[in-house]
Amino acid sequence: MAGHEKPLTINEIYHSIQGESTWAGCPCVFVRLTFCDLRCSYCDTEYAFYEGKKQTLAEITCAVAAFDCPLVEITGGEPLLQKNVLPLMTALADAGHTVLLETSGAHDISKVDARVHRIMDLKTPGSGEAERNLFSNVEYLTARDEVKFVIGSREDYEWSREKVERYNLSKRCRAVLFSPIFGRIDPRQIVEWILDDKLPVRFQLQMHKFIWTPTQRGV
Repeated sequence: MAGHEKPLTINEIYHSIQGESTWAGCPCVFVRLTFCDLRCSYCDTEYAFYEGKKQTLAEITCAVAAFDCPLVEITGGEPLLQKNVLPLMTALADAGHTVLLETSGAHDISKVDARVHRIMDLKTPGSGEAERNLFSNVEYLTARDEVKFVIGSREDYEWSREKVERYNLSKRCRAVLFSPIFGRIDPRQIVEWILDDKLPVRFQLQMHKFIWTPTQRGV
């Protein structure tokens, strides 16, 4: 790996169970990058806004390899803020890992290695950041990718339903995920709306928040 490449600021690297997406329940290594340019009202990783230490790509890939786990998720913060995350994802894919990227969708996903499964979190009105969505990203989604909507109200649900239908997301990508904002809405309410509308989406809960204390780090 080229020595001139800039290091990445890493908040934490840890081994846990994937709590969301179609990969939920699978052992996974998480590489959480520092920094985010959004301030979602329900954010549960505010500690990743500024906390972190610089690590080279070689140091990161070695740390991931030490867990001997095939599945790796790149998350944040907002990982695409650090441009050197692109060669990191390529290096991890080259090493044989299945690589997931969790991104807000506010940054261009087109340059991400085609082997990476992109999980794009389109921000609903309840997040306070809906105007930051970069809808030009939708054209780059493939059958490898997933789109997530985090919902805290009927308004959020209707907004999400409209986007699913307008962009034909259930046909465009691997899965469309509807999640409740933890503690803000009864999950059954969202399930009832999905069933009433016969919406072709996958409902999900954040599994890790039921296994561990919801605010626990490193899980």
